[in-house]
Amino acid sequence: MGIYEELEWRGLIKDVSNPELREKLNAGGMTFYIGTDPTGDSLHIGHFSSFLICKRLKDAGHHPIVLVGGATGLIGDPKPDSERPMITKETVEHNFNCLKHQLMTLFDCEVVNNYDWSKDISFINFLRDFGKFFNVNYMLNKDIVSRRLDEGITYTEFSYMIMQALDFWWLNQNKNVTLQVAGQDQWGNITAGIELVRKKEQKEVYGFTMPLLTRSDGVKFGKTNGQSVWLDAKKTSPYEMYQFFINSEDTKVIDYLKFLTFLSKEEILELEKKHQQAPHLREAHTALAREVITFIHGKEAYEEALKISKALFSGDIKSLTAKEIEMGFNDLPSTEGKNNTLVDALIEVKLASSKREAREFIRNGAVSVNGDKVTDESFTLTQDIAIEGKFIVLRRGKKLYALLRF
Repeated sequence: MGIYEELEWRGLIKDVSNPELREKLNAGGMTFYIGTDPTGDSLHIGHFSSFLICKRLKDAGHHPIVLVGGATGLIGDPKPDSERPMITKETVEHNFNCLKHQLMTLFDCEVVNNYDWSKDISFINFLRDFGKFFNVNYMLNKDIVSRRLDEGITYTEFSYMIMQALDFWWLNQNKNVTLQVAGQDQWGNITAGIELVRKKEQKEVYGFTMPLLTRSDGVKFGKTNGQSVWLDAKKTSPYEMYQFFINSEDTKVIDYLKFLTFLSKEEILELEKKHQQAPHLREAHTALAREVITFIHGKEAYEEALKISKALFSGDIKSLTAKEIEMGFNDLPSTEGKNNTLVDALIEVKLASSKREAREFIRNGAVSVNGDKVTDESFTLTQDIAIEGKFIVLRRGKKLYALLRF
């Protein structure tokens, strides 16, 4: 199975500019690029899904270049429903440096910034050297533009397509790039670049898009409660990432394995068989979490996330370090430890709505402190019982946790 056929099997090919691309990809030796704008200071799982193409094609003998758009990021790719807010040059530069570090660390690839070749192009030269190759009717027919016509689109956003096409042309002329890869929402911009190179240089270049990975309801993968699952461990800890993957939808987990891992076809088909026979064992989910977290953060981070998850499930809180507790309880209710009585602490962290209810929970054996059941209503939470002098973990019932910080 060639790389093209593997990408097809994984569901990673949506649109292809030319049927010749199958043979070219299987032969190896192409220089290709994939890009993103520095709208944030970290990539998220949605980006990761796309940028894995760098390693897939590199392993097949191609040369990847990642473009982080310091110029296009100042303009903003048109959204389907509204204009993106402008971000400052300082923010774009900061974000570029952060993303460059992440990309080079994860994918060991060349990273370029389109601001470097765009900043000195005058407005007149932009129109003469590039604008003249774009028919307005052609641009209006592009999906992302046509969807915005009713509510309106600014000239700035309208020009984004030309800027991205300019990138393809520049990379072709200066880096011998003959292929652009992107998510399916970039198809119009890719074909614009192909047309520009063809008209200016009478050369054939290529493009293909990958489907956007989504949940079953169509929401882009990587979003949870309106928040992205970031690749930066300071924004999304490996434990939080583990929880995200282990709780993935049963109907989508095999797709995620194909998109997000380098497990072989045989390994994924075996996991699919096990998943169909015993979905409650969550072997496919575990494999997904293990492969992604290990790739991004390393084996040790995955094992730490697994340890936290097992400790919380079993209630073995004392086996965790303060660092692991902070990671595992990052998004849970917490309050400052100040020699609280257990009754008062339960109310403060909203594990009980009143003193009467708190006492009832305690008497009934529903409350534990650092994994130990407490039935004494007068129990006081002092720093000397805190784990490493920093944290006391409260639990009510089997799943409701909260934290006292000292």
